[in-house]
Amino acid sequence: MSGMLDNGARLTIDDGHEAVVTGMLGAGGQGEVYRVSTDQGEKALKWYYPACATAEQRKIVEELVGRDFDDDRFLWPHAFVTGRGDGFGYLMDVRPDRFKGLPALFRRRLRTTPQALVTAGLHMVEAYQALHSRGIAYRDISWGNIFFDPATGDVLVCDNDNAVVEGEASGITGTMEFMAPELVRGDVGAIPGTQTDLHSLSVLLFMLLMNHHPLKGRAELAIRCLDEAAERKLYGKSPLFIFDPDDSRNAPDPTEQGTVLATWATAPPALRKLFIQNFTEGLRDASRRVRESQWRDALSEVRDTIVVCASCGRQNMTEPRSATARACWSCGRTLLLPPRLVITTPPPRTERHVRLGHAARLHAHHVRAEPPRHDYTDATLVAELVEHPKKPGKFGLANRSDAAWTARRSDGTSQTVAPGQTLPLRSGLAVNLAGAEAVVRAD
Repeated sequence: MSGMLDNGARLTIDDGHEAVVTGMLGAGGQGEVYRVSTDQGEKALKWYYPACATAEQRKIVEELVGRDFDDDRFLWPHAFVTGRGDGFGYLMDVRPDRFKGLPALFRRRLRTTPQALVTAGLHMVEAYQALHSRGIAYRDISWGNIFFDPATGDVLVCDNDNAVVEGEASGITGTMEFMAPELVRGDVGAIPGTQTDLHSLSVLLFMLLMNHHPLKGRAELAIRCLDEAAERKLYGKSPLFIFDPDDSRNAPDPTEQGTVLATWATAPPALRKLFIQNFTEGLRDASRRVRESQWRDALSEVRDTIVVCASCGRQNMTEPRSATARACWSCGRTLLLPPRLVITTPPPRTERHVRLGHAARLHAHHVRAEPPRHDYTDATLVAELVEHPKKPGKFGLANRSDAAWTARRSDGTSQTVAPGQTLPLRSGLAVNLAGAEAVVRAD
């Protein structure tokens, strides 16, 4: 593959050092991405096509680099690069191989799990929330700008050179399928910002979890030529949610679009309720769109209550606070609900429900009322469910924190659980976890 820059080309980084091109990684709508060698190791370089290397784009990139935004969920521009003539680009970290693009997921070329998908959705929401909290709008949230690890659900947001300070105008409006209706229609005063980002984010979440676009039902199938005019009608002038409870004109076709009917049926009501709000009221009134904090709380609860079917071993999303078992989406047998740990955090008090299925784990965010982010790595582990080494089927809660717990049994007796020790699991057991109160309940 040949590109604008030859191997061995030497470019100047804004700190005065050099970046040497060692290979081409790919190309997109605005430019090409190269692998380069720098004094700080191997990096990725985005180099703009001449038509895109405008003074306006240069100003955006320089401002993004100047923000020094340090977040491991973003491949953020961290150095400005120039070469001969008027060409320019920016350096970012190289994307690790474990992160895959969403198109491969939509084409069913990746093996993953419901837990990983829900985790990816949660991490996406928190990543964009972190960006918005700094007064920055992304403006082009779509399937092409995010990568995820199908094993863990970790995410990386790429192509961050479209982000600008909220309220600033620019030429980027987004990708049609993900754009808010007011942008598609070109309403007076409508510009890309955090409010339109909320619509795009909800579209992306729906596609991630349902493997289908929320506005592509019978109406799309009836279109003979999906040209720009047809897209503007579908996404802007007459958008209609495929699961609108009051209007079934755009409902999925059972023959052609049966997959989304099945995935929607497996989604817990807590998620379906938010999707319905966003793609009914939120299509007509931007202020009614689901906020990042609402998605965060719902996705976190759903992840904590995923249940593995005892019959077929498949993961099932369940309604977080329900004691009613549903049928497994795969084999149809009734799920066996494991005990539930109800955690009440220190003030401001928040209640969390965690199903204590095989290999259940508690992390630092479970015992905090307002955690800055959800981190499921070993570094934040507080407790985990372990099986007794000599008594199969008997489980206990192992203390993986640095502090001792105080546990109270249902008979009123208490004990101290030191770090590394395991507490036998019984209904009614109450444990103080770093100031949070946790009680075991059997449904």
